[in-house]
Amino acid sequence: MVFKFPSPASINLSCVRLPIRSLQPQLVEWRRTIHTKPELGFQEKITSEFIAQKLQEWGIEHQTGIAKTGISAVIKGEGKTSDSGSSEQVLAIRADMDALPIQELNEVPYRSQHDGVMHACGHDGHTAIALGTAYYLQQHRKEFSGTIKFIFQPAEEGPGGAKPMIEAGVLKNPDVDAIIGLHLWNNLPLGTVGVRAGALMAAVESFKCTIFGKGGHGAMPHQTIDSVAIAAQIVNSLQTIVARNVNPIESAVVTVGELHAGTKGNIIADTAKMSGTVRYFNPTFAGFFEKRVDDIIAGICQAHGASYDLDYWSLYPATINDSGMAKLVTSVAEEVVETKLGVVPECQTMGGEDMSYFLQEVPGCYFFLGSANPGKDLAYPHHHPRFDFDETVLAMGVEMFVRCVERFFK
Repeated sequence: MVFKFPSPASINLSCVRLPIRSLQPQLVEWRRTIHTKPELGFQEKITSEFIAQKLQEWGIEHQTGIAKTGISAVIKGEGKTSDSGSSEQVLAIRADMDALPIQELNEVPYRSQHDGVMHACGHDGHTAIALGTAYYLQQHRKEFSGTIKFIFQPAEEGPGGAKPMIEAGVLKNPDVDAIIGLHLWNNLPLGTVGVRAGALMAAVESFKCTIFGKGGHGAMPHQTIDSVAIAAQIVNSLQTIVARNVNPIESAVVTVGELHAGTKGNIIADTAKMSGTVRYFNPTFAGFFEKRVDDIIAGICQAHGASYDLDYWSLYPATINDSGMAKLVTSVAEEVVETKLGVVPECQTMGGEDMSYFLQEVPGCYFFLGSANPGKDLAYPHHHPRFDFDETVLAMGVEMFVRCVERFFK
């Protein structure tokens, strides 16, 4: 295993209120039901039907078919409003529900029944936590004021469901004032919360490039334009973008993860194909890397008499938390989490998330809820075919969301 943190001590769930602790068996059942029937982006029909059925059973107003398979639900609080609060405010809770094109290797009763598709990132848990939160708040409407809008989002893993939902008006009618969301996180052990103001997750950009040279015999290289040698120079030179063009105080990554060329050892390939990813936190870098990648590829190809075709696109912007909402979530986490590691304030990752689009529209906070437990062999990384998490985290997630609601409208 690659994870070095210790197994969590026994988790103190005394800060999780009894009705939510009592809901834990149902949370596990919902999560496992969703896990057995994973669906890819914009294909989450079974999952959406399951969510809609529960919302219908609980008498929660909801709308289906947003951006194909997305759902929104609204619960209006009936409690008294404090002098500083407002019953007109709307807080959104977002949960993604899509799976990944991965063949599950876990030998568990609730393993995926869909060949080649798996919940390998915790979205089944996100959906179960949001459902549990909706159930609890619907039963306790007199204990909070204001309005909660739940957003069950498709296609986070790609091509992205947040933006289409926003374009379809999911943040309107009623208009959302702020938003929160969580990601179960196997990079942190059970009993921790990772939250910070500012950039939590990176902007994601991708590129594909084909180098066009001139093929020939390996014994007569003077008759060729070697696409492999050119591609090798490009791969090495792209690393200088971060090393020599980015302030070392900043964080950025350029990775070439794929390179294909040639058919035989004694034949110089006429073409080479590569693809990669770019990650950064600072929004001012938008457009910068695309130009530098193009400049480097163009310069090297020109020097060798080759040509190229570059396709470069932006996937998601950086996930940037509002300072006020991050402070709210942090204050809640400090109450709910009672372990030695507790709240991890500077938790960041170069992974990307289309929660970023919601955070561009309204103030909000996205946070990590530690879910790994090496002692139970539940610490495989996200997108691994043996990914799974300690389901104790489900009740903790509901408690986190409910307290955030109560504090937001306080």
